[in-house]
Amino acid sequence: RELVQQGKLPPVEERLPENPVVVPVVEEIGQYGGTWNRAFLGLSDLAGVTRITYNPPLRRNIDGSEVLPNVFASWEVADEGRVFTFHLRKGMRWSDGAAYTADDILFWYEDIILNEELTPVIPSWFTIEGVPGILSKVDDYTVRVEFASPYGLFPQMLTQPNTIQMVSRPKHYLSQFHPRYAHEEELMQATRAAGLEAWYQLFNLKADPLKNPDEPTINAWKLISDPAKPPYIMERNPYYWKVDPEGNQLPYIDRVVQHYADNAEVINLMAVSGDIDMQLRHIQFLNYPLLMENSERSGYRVLMWPRGIGANPYIAFNLNYPDDPILRDIFLNEKFRQAASLAINRDEINELMFFGLGEPRQATVVAESVYYKPEFARAYADYNPDEANRLLDSIGLDRRDAQGYRLRPDGKRLQVLIEIPEGGWGPWIDIAELVKDYWEAVGISTDFKVLERSYWFTRADAGITQVTFWTMDYQLTPLVNPDKLLPRGDRREIAHDWNLWYDSGGTRGVKPTGVYLKAFELYDQAKSTPDEAEQIRLTQEILQLQREY
Repeated sequence: RELVQQGKLPPVEERLPENPVVVPVVEEIGQYGGTWNRAFLGLSDLAGVTRITYNPPLRRNIDGSEVLPNVFASWEVADEGRVFTFHLRKGMRWSDGAAYTADDILFWYEDIILNEELTPVIPSWFTIEGVPGILSKVDDYTVRVEFASPYGLFPQMLTQPNTIQMVSRPKHYLSQFHPRYAHEEELMQATRAAGLEAWYQLFNLKADPLKNPDEPTINAWKLISDPAKPPYIMERNPYYWKVDPEGNQLPYIDRVVQHYADNAEVINLMAVSGDIDMQLRHIQFLNYPLLMENSERSGYRVLMWPRGIGANPYIAFNLNYPDDPILRDIFLNEKFRQAASLAINRDEINELMFFGLGEPRQATVVAESVYYKPEFARAYADYNPDEANRLLDSIGLDRRDAQGYRLRPDGKRLQVLIEIPEGGWGPWIDIAELVKDYWEAVGISTDFKVLERSYWFTRADAGITQVTFWTMDYQLTPLVNPDKLLPRGDRREIAHDWNLWYDSGGTRGVKPTGVYLKAFELYDQAKSTPDEAEQIRLTQEILQLQREY
């Protein structure tokens, strides 16, 4: 209101689109103002920001059962799932007031996706059977995407965070860093001034709204501080295009301030002392009694609700481990993985780490998912060290050294290393201690390391870890984010080479074989069909392979 009175902003009715998104409230209509204090672990932890303000082309409803409009106000499907027409919101604007139009979507397609320097590999969600879609502008507020083959899953794919890039690249701002629009010499001067060598490095730097406060956004809050100098501060977007049921423009909160913390334990202490206003990220369940004990004194509530997490943590063996072919072959033997699972006492972990409130289960979809079957969650999830020993003996790991550890076919001790990122999503270090004990009890020499978060990402992305912990999220709707549905991994930590093969359409990496290849083939079929019942059937086939292998 103050900025409107000063003539620095138009009235709110001129800042909203003709048909804003109406967001239902959970408890009551909010009040304007205030600062939301949060905590994070530094720039490598900025994913936390994307969890509180992100806008893919479409959204899911609360229970994940329905696809809803978001940036795209409506859409039509034609030609048996080959052609999709999407309508934008007339009058929607970027945070600097510039009009949001089909030209922004076209810029993403023509100048980013089709530019090999910016996009060496087309995102798999924009392809079907390895062939990318063709995007065209129909008019200022309409775009069309055409695929060579049916892509029935495409609207569901547009609800996931990976697709945010499609609708978050402001042409009027980013074109000044693109050689198609910018003067070549000026662009090179700007690149060198930033300490970079190539224009596409500068473009990618400028195209990250979490690190570049100058880039306009369509999110609820916009970065206004230097991200390298904590605290990390965002301010409400005066052109945000969503309202509450009474028509009040969102967001209610003026500013979001993320305070730097050295580790997750510090964040939990900040929560206990009342220094955090609302946070889920890094709030560890192991601190539940402490949080409850101090809630009245520090003036906060502790809320619990179901999440779409199939396991926390899930344990990922690297099926493409490059540094030791013998160890890789052991990991590839499904009986080894079955034995490793049976050796783990999930009931004990639940009692010691989660106060008995968790559910001992196999890593798979959650019970609320339409793809769920009880047998998926029970597969090799019961503690049975005798059967684990039998399976290990049966695959030629029956010889042991003087300390009782199993010997590999080459006579060396069977040793595995678990690598855990610092600040994980639970009591992972304590769980790793227990897993080490369980595995060594059946003769598998085990060690673990806790790595700085970005370093762990680098190793997992490169596919050079042996065994890792991570959170198995997206298990309500795994079809649209199949990293854990398929032998891929969240960061390629399960199968780097197979992942690369699939994402590149077979031009890079290594083609999987057997049941692993079958999983990818089933997924492609599920992606293609517009028949939801057939999508469910095919997904359950993949989950059955996951259960067995």
